[in-house]
Amino acid sequence: MTGTQPQASAPQQARRQQRIEELCAASIRAFTGDTQLHFRGGTLHRGAAPLRFLAPHLRDDSTASGFDDFGSQRGLADAMALRLRHSDAALHRTLAPSDPVERLVFEMLEQLRVETLAPAAMPGVAENLRHRFEQWSRAFHASRLTETRLGLLMYALAQSLWSVLNGQPPLAETEEIIETTRAKLGRALAGTLAGIRRERADQRAFAAHALRIAAIVGAMVRAAEAQQAGEREMRDDETPAAFALLLEVEQSDGDGIAAATSGSSRALSAGSEGYRAYTTRYDREIDAAPLVRRELLREFRQRLDERIAASGIHLARLARLLAAILATPQRDGWNFGEEEGYVDGARLAQLVSAPAERRLFRLERHRPVADCAFAFLVDCSGSMKAHVEPVAIIVDVMVRALEAAGATTEVLGFTTGAWNGGRPYREWLARGRPPHPGRLNEVLHMTFKSADRNWRRARADLAALLGPTLYREGIDGEALDWACARLMQRAARRRILMVISDGCPMDSATALANDRFYLDNHLKEVVARHEQAGMVEVLGLGVGLDLSAYYRRCLATDPAEPIGNELFLSIAGLIAGRRRR
Repeated sequence: MTGTQPQASAPQQARRQQRIEELCAASIRAFTGDTQLHFRGGTLHRGAAPLRFLAPHLRDDSTASGFDDFGSQRGLADAMALRLRHSDAALHRTLAPSDPVERLVFEMLEQLRVETLAPAAMPGVAENLRHRFEQWSRAFHASRLTETRLGLLMYALAQSLWSVLNGQPPLAETEEIIETTRAKLGRALAGTLAGIRRERADQRAFAAHALRIAAIVGAMVRAAEAQQAGEREMRDDETPAAFALLLEVEQSDGDGIAAATSGSSRALSAGSEGYRAYTTRYDREIDAAPLVRRELLREFRQRLDERIAASGIHLARLARLLAAILATPQRDGWNFGEEEGYVDGARLAQLVSAPAERRLFRLERHRPVADCAFAFLVDCSGSMKAHVEPVAIIVDVMVRALEAAGATTEVLGFTTGAWNGGRPYREWLARGRPPHPGRLNEVLHMTFKSADRNWRRARADLAALLGPTLYREGIDGEALDWACARLMQRAARRRILMVISDGCPMDSATALANDRFYLDNHLKEVVARHEQAGMVEVLGLGVGLDLSAYYRRCLATDPAEPIGNELFLSIAGLIAGRRRR
């Protein structure tokens, strides 16, 4: 009997992929000894700086056909680790050619070189690397790029170089296809292929051979491109420069959770002062509950209670889990009458009166204490109106569970005082629109529940999260700074801020007067600063969006799915340090 496995939902697929990334990052850190390495948005970072690996078979097309498997991801991680461990990046940059195709060949050769240096005592690493290269080879062939002359040339080159360096035959499935092209390459590269295998342990000596191979292949590609241009086999927009991206395997049109888009802000880079606000005169920090009528607030609270009761969430279990995650042992006196430990001076007389007595020792007694201040920062931008109920349920349940676990909590929100800029924007217009105005709206920071009030006293005010009139636009970076400053005032051993958002920072007036990534880049700067300082742990909870472009540790949720225990277990995992989705 045959059957099909049930297809995982988009959040489940996203959580699985991020769990794989977490494991791979741990493997890379262990192999290289570099504790700053981590994945963010599918890209390996050292601290806040992304690391680029340009070899074509290291492209992280995990959503593409042939790459969605754990072995391929492990092979990618092992390849990156070997590159970081055995390749001098500065030397590589100085030797790399400028021609795009030659640079591509040079990158490929250097990556294949370090992969041959996998420790013999770790055969699993070699197997992962082989699996990764073969999966890339299959995906490349399946993309039909081998049907063009240039594609076939580059594919045959990759197979030949891998085969020479590893002493193994190329992929059997495509060996017949590349036979003629491979023979042509062998004649053109005669005398150089033996050198790359002989010198693979010496980067500088290897580079001399690699540069000769790159120059020969570059000339062959240019000749083939000139011939092919007349035959119109290439797309109109295909050029040797575009070939440097080689061989992109087409992304699937899956229904996965979208990732936050980002870019660089010229306005932020050009301004001598960095990020700035045009005026802070109209900024406010207020309690949110008075902004909603009391009758409406009671109605919202009743609706929220009904939704939570219907969800079947196991609050006590969640509280126990959070207590285990957040609690740290603290000294709480002594246990006396022990058979080992510190000698108890008060019982020394028993050594004489009862020589057989062994309970003459004492041990320190410890008890787990959740010395933690936890804050939720809710994005109250207009697009969040569609998700207010699931967000309110998540916040309300988490606050109750965290307090039952012994942590102090507060719930904050951020929006703007007006749409499209308000008074700061009008002032800027009246003054003749001076350049680089910075933030052009009035921020509104709201407190739904302060850390000094427990959930029972603040439960009615928390229902203000359902108030639709609170949601306008979002200045995320300043709000995050504000929330972190509040947490820093708490004398807690651990401080955690969870930002709940469904999109990128956006204020239309600021974007029009500066550029669309002005607030986006400021948010990145703020998050990176707090992550580096380490005084507050910043987590991201994406509502229908992957926020890994901003937050190192984040989780993406699907607001269309029912809220249940699985989601809260995932959030608990995020708090515990198992990062993202």
